[in-house]
Amino acid sequence: MNNNKKAVIVGGGHAGGNLVIALRKAGFDGHITLVSDEGALPYQRPPLSKSWLNESVTLERLYLKPAAFYDEQRVQVMLNSTVERIQRNDKRLLLADGTALEYDYLVLATGARARPLALPGGEFENLHCLRNLADAERLKAQLHGATHLAVIGGGYIGLEVAASARQLGVKVSVIERESRLLARVASETLSHYYQRQHQARGVDILNRVGVAELKSDAGRLTSVVLDNGVETACDLALVGIGAIPNDELARAAGLQVDNGIVVDHQARTSDPAIFAIGDVSQRPLPVYNRQFRLENISNTLEQAKIVAAVLAEQPLPADEVPWFWSDQYDIKLQIAGLGIDTDVDIVRGDPASDKFSVFRFCGDRLMAVEAVNSPAEFMLGKKWIGAGTAVDRGLIADASVSVRDCAVLHS
Repeated sequence: MNNNKKAVIVGGGHAGGNLVIALRKAGFDGHITLVSDEGALPYQRPPLSKSWLNESVTLERLYLKPAAFYDEQRVQVMLNSTVERIQRNDKRLLLADGTALEYDYLVLATGARARPLALPGGEFENLHCLRNLADAERLKAQLHGATHLAVIGGGYIGLEVAASARQLGVKVSVIERESRLLARVASETLSHYYQRQHQARGVDILNRVGVAELKSDAGRLTSVVLDNGVETACDLALVGIGAIPNDELARAAGLQVDNGIVVDHQARTSDPAIFAIGDVSQRPLPVYNRQFRLENISNTLEQAKIVAAVLAEQPLPADEVPWFWSDQYDIKLQIAGLGIDTDVDIVRGDPASDKFSVFRFCGDRLMAVEAVNSPAEFMLGKKWIGAGTAVDRGLIADASVSVRDCAVLHS
């Protein structure tokens, strides 16, 4: 069936690693080659901003699978290897070391890179971003023993690193140009909740300010100058202002690219032999009837299963609702869905109790649920969003009513 086919996966991150697992699980018996420009086997990314920094997880526990798995499953793993170009007509990859790899199926799982600060002279040994294990290693080495961390960007990665740093006793300042934290990805209720939680633990939150200048001495960053003239001293800094998809290979090969590699519902690109998954893919979201580029683990898992089913000639899995999570301090946030075009937010529970949820609607349609220490609301919200279930707004706002009784039942 497919035992003579050659599948080459470019990218050894969460997406590429999970695709290897999914392919064998789906019954794909062909040859698999995984090409990664990193020096480590595929590993989990979420712990890098949390448990990896405070040394509560080892490298072995980060790995998706041990080295023996790849040998047992007949997977060729090529680490520290860079693909220079795709020769679509010949179905061949050319690597930087001169190696040529032929493929029947090519999967681009090249991820995304940190968006840099648009400032001159931003190359300092203590100015960090956080996208991979090498980044996390450098940050961890300097974080232990540091006195003051400046976090530029109030998104999830920045806040998770801020929480880890505070738990290590490091002073933290978070610099956010918007009026609130998580402004592009969360409700106002959730943004304000996290601002209070971080401030209560000693984090200095600076809203509505941008970075005007980075000052240094002998190649090391010494302070961040804000556009309001305030200067914040620090002995290291993290930039977390978004990510840029690594779609250059696809663009050079003439594939359709638009803020990521454009794919269809099978994760197939404009070339039927080439697929793209994970952070680099601009994919359709059937639940929301639009194309979107997602940067989350659930997306990589779903797309890995989709491509595995296609290559193994199996039925496609059911469409999934995007979901996310974030761990900061002792707070467990779970998000189901996307807050797209929402016009009404209904809070269930009391944020002061550290157990609440925000149900986000567009008209009468439930679009997303943000659940803080509230797993039942997360699970039911995810189910309702996927099924298009109507939710009674009056009931969902009343925490004395069981969340299970808030769905509108049609006779």
